[in-house]
Amino acid sequence: MESPTSGRELAFGGNRAKLTWLNFFSGQLLLRHRYFLAVLAGFGLATAFPKFDFAGAAWVAPALILACAYRTRSRTAFRIGYVAGLTFYLTTLYWLLRIPVMGFPIFGWLAMSAFLALYLAVWVWLLAGRLGKGGWLRRSAWTLAGAAAWVALELIRARFLTGFPWNNLGTAQWGMLPLIQIASVTGVYGVSFIVVWFSLAMFSGVVAMFRHPTSRYVWMSEIILPLLAVLLLFVAGMSRLRSLPSETQTLRVTFIQPAIPQTMIWDAGENSNRFRQLLELTAQALTNETDLLLWPEAALPEFNATSFAAITNLIQAHQVEMIFGADDVQEKSNPIPGDRYDAYNAAFHFRPDGSLGGIYHKRHLVMFGEYIPLGRALPFVKWFTPITGGFTPGDRAIPFRLERRPAARPDSTDESERAGSETGAPTHIKIAPLICFEDTFPHLVREYVDEDTDFLVNLTNNGWFGESASQWQHAASAALRAVENSVPLLRCCNNGVTCWIDARGQVREVFRDRNGSEYGAGFVTWEIPILAPGEKRPRTFYNEHGDWFAWGCVAVTGLLILPRIKRRQRSTING
Repeated sequence: MESPTSGRELAFGGNRAKLTWLNFFSGQLLLRHRYFLAVLAGFGLATAFPKFDFAGAAWVAPALILACAYRTRSRTAFRIGYVAGLTFYLTTLYWLLRIPVMGFPIFGWLAMSAFLALYLAVWVWLLAGRLGKGGWLRRSAWTLAGAAAWVALELIRARFLTGFPWNNLGTAQWGMLPLIQIASVTGVYGVSFIVVWFSLAMFSGVVAMFRHPTSRYVWMSEIILPLLAVLLLFVAGMSRLRSLPSETQTLRVTFIQPAIPQTMIWDAGENSNRFRQLLELTAQALTNETDLLLWPEAALPEFNATSFAAITNLIQAHQVEMIFGADDVQEKSNPIPGDRYDAYNAAFHFRPDGSLGGIYHKRHLVMFGEYIPLGRALPFVKWFTPITGGFTPGDRAIPFRLERRPAARPDSTDESERAGSETGAPTHIKIAPLICFEDTFPHLVREYVDEDTDFLVNLTNNGWFGESASQWQHAASAALRAVENSVPLLRCCNNGVTCWIDARGQVREVFRDRNGSEYGAGFVTWEIPILAPGEKRPRTFYNEHGDWFAWGCVAVTGLLILPRIKRRQRSTING
């Protein structure tokens, strides 16, 4: 008769055999289908961003991508990461195909995706050879180093070749308001860090389960640190959300969304018709009293004597401040024959009396969209873009300053009160303008916000990309800029997403037309909170100190790369 002890041993042996077969099966599946699984993982990462907005996918996808490269050599790991990255960018940047130009959109979509995929490939290459090796401390250090490497590559992507910080991983969490409050300290990079750290810890836990099949709870020790960090961030974030300053004063702002099809901008014969429609839409909007009128980037077909007269007559008639986007041309300080003028993508501010309040020139231009890189040194580069000219970048942030005098109560019959409303001390309002995708650059936006900045205004035109996810991906990025600097951000767009975001990153209101679409034409007036007279806005740690956290991650990543370089040098010498 078999003893109880031998029965337990037999049962244990059977479970171990099953786990051995499971390990073998999963290993064979990975070996045979790594690249196909990398495609699925890359697509899964794409679903974390608008319009899919499955934020939870961002917590899993990095681990899945690394799993595809498990136990591979460096070159194979790099290729697997590249396949996943290429899938991710081809999916999230599909809207580049909507640009109404023959041929160029496909080239741009493929070229940009192929270049950006290199960042994810490098990340997988850095980590794949170190998956889960050593004891608990070493594995925990590996997960932290992997998160730091992700952030380092995001920072480089935001700056290298003028930068493209579109769809940073932390941006996918824009709807998780308590979590993203850490951006006020670390920038969006801190959100990316915590998501990748948790994902790598889960991967390490799964590896530990396969290596120690008899230890039922071995995975818990792997995720305990990032789990505690996430919980602490949620608690701190909830506290910060409750501390949002009370809205004691507001400014009435009218947003015009003209929804101009981009095919019209190349037809000079349509300019007068476009301008007429814009004025008609604005006249409808100004039937209600407002303090500030906004037109988006590129709404004005051309800024000439006729449009200048029409705009100044409009704002004088309604006694309203106005900010709008248009091209600006100025003579060079040192002109040469054939090159006397600089053209700028600009934002103009006009006061209620029709005088010019200020001009801001866009500082960060779109490569191949607003300028041709190396155009003089490499003239053939212009063949790869439909633009024939180019803009000159601005050199500094220029705030717009508005004044609003106290208004008498509508039911007041006191003549002295009415006179006081005209002569009383005005409320001074400071606005920081941004143009196009400038609000996707964390390090740029923080330069525009001071302690007396009331809010940011972004004038943009995503109409180039039809009715796509581009508008929502752009808005998601803008939400992180509001958190980083603890300042409201207003977005006036050609065809969406026109909205305003409060100082904690919550999208408070979104414009939608009569059919419920955020892409249609129309107008809306919202009450925007402003600082009380003499009040100062507490500056966030990020606003004061910038990308200290991300640069620290760059240093950690450098230490991660250094041993590989030394090993490569030794192998070259020995070989």
